[in-house]
Amino acid sequence: MDSNKFCFIICANNPVLLEECIHYIQHLVIPDGYEIDLLTIGDAASMTSGYQEAMEQSDAKYKIYMHQDVFILNKYFLKDLLSIFEADSRIGMIGMVGYETVSSEGIMWYEKRVGEIYQKKKIGSYIDYGEYRYSLSSDGYTYVAVVDGLLMATAYDLPWNTQELKHFDFYDAFQSMEFLKSGYKIAVPTQRNPWCLHDDNQLLNLVHYDQYRQIFLEKYKNALGRDYRQIMTTAGKEQD
Repeated sequence: MDSNKFCFIICANNPVLLEECIHYIQHLVIPDGYEIDLLTIGDAASMTSGYQEAMEQSDAKYKIYMHQDVFILNKYFLKDLLSIFEADSRIGMIGMVGYETVSSEGIMWYEKRVGEIYQKKKIGSYIDYGEYRYSLSSDGYTYVAVVDGLLMATAYDLPWNTQELKHFDFYDAFQSMEFLKSGYKIAVPTQRNPWCLHDDNQLLNLVHYDQYRQIFLEKYKNALGRDYRQIMTTAGKEQD
């Protein structure tokens, strides 16, 4: 495993969105001594199968799984990720948006959201990017139970659930649970400016959503209504 490498992993079926996504990646500042790689999976059968395939191909310690319609605006994104991962070796995953508690109904957005993301309809105001620098000491991060799959950065490899998840729903919630059960924490950075824009037009394909929600409710019933500490304790992992 190369501890000085980042790998961006993207399941893609739209060349226009993918091109723009990569444009932003190519303009990121790369920390000294590090390198980046990019793996795209075209027309994957499922999100988990695409991510699993890429994970097995990459030797990068830091893997950034992201949607093709996510554009990284924070040019110091990689440096800022490192500062969080290095602050606590037990942080295994970082997301841009997360939730401190697992919804009792399994629907993550039923809980209060942590983190920021630019949306089509602007909510509130942000300072000018030229004035913004992330600081671990002043801004920090929040530990959460689940993160939204628009972007999931990891420092450790855990298998994606390719057996139960055959489409493109709930992979983020399942993977979040597996990280916590394995003793890793999940963090969402405080963002005075959102680090990313998600150009999804707020259109969701929920054809298979409830099918996987029911599986999630049964598989992780002991986590429902709980925060990350309670989930890790239930899994028998030592807490700080």
